[in-house]
Amino acid sequence: MEAKEGSQVVSDHLARSFFLLGIGSNDLYQFVLEQQAKNKSATQSDAAALYDSLMSNYSATITDLYTMGARKIAIINAGATGCIPRVRAHTATGACDDGLNKLVVGFNGALSSFLAGGLAPKLPGLAYSLADNFAHRQDIIADPRAAGFVNTASACCGSGTLGAEGDCLPSSRICRNREGYIYWDWIHATQRAAELAAHAFFHGPAQFTTPLSFKQLAEKSYSLP
Repeated sequence: MEAKEGSQVVSDHLARSFFLLGIGSNDLYQFVLEQQAKNKSATQSDAAALYDSLMSNYSATITDLYTMGARKIAIINAGATGCIPRVRAHTATGACDDGLNKLVVGFNGALSSFLAGGLAPKLPGLAYSLADNFAHRQDIIADPRAAGFVNTASACCGSGTLGAEGDCLPSSRICRNREGYIYWDWIHATQRAAELAAHAFFHGPAQFTTPLSFKQLAEKSYSLP
């Protein structure tokens, strides 16, 4: 691209661009599965080591983008993994797994502190927005009807308990009112749930993004690297 357009054009393009990252949810879920396979509960030091590893990944990824010229980074934190259908299907009452959600909250707190106090000050000119996917999902689960949902626990497409014991396949059962479900399959949100989150992160309310909304980040002026 530089050979065709020139380095200045490429630098300007990268600095104006909006980069979106989301790392952690799958790692946290896999970590818990591994602990369960060992028939043990994670200690604080286990969790701290996991957080440190994920912060290292974030640092490397954002620094690499910054070095290439990126100046606007949007990050979506880990969602309410303890409430996905696959996890609920393995709890005694079908409720959220508070232990897993506690692990997620710890990670999200570490990520927020790391960005504000550890990484951003080291990268002059970097602007970022951190979206609170966990809080947004929890708000919907707490009062689903206010957002137009009728089912917060089951997958719209799947099989078995809560539709969470099989993948979404052409032969799977599909709910009649997919817009009334938060989850499409055993882990992923429906289109409507994803749209609500995207709207909240881009337009507000302010409680779901810090220190800027995605819209403010996209519109923010930038300095060329």
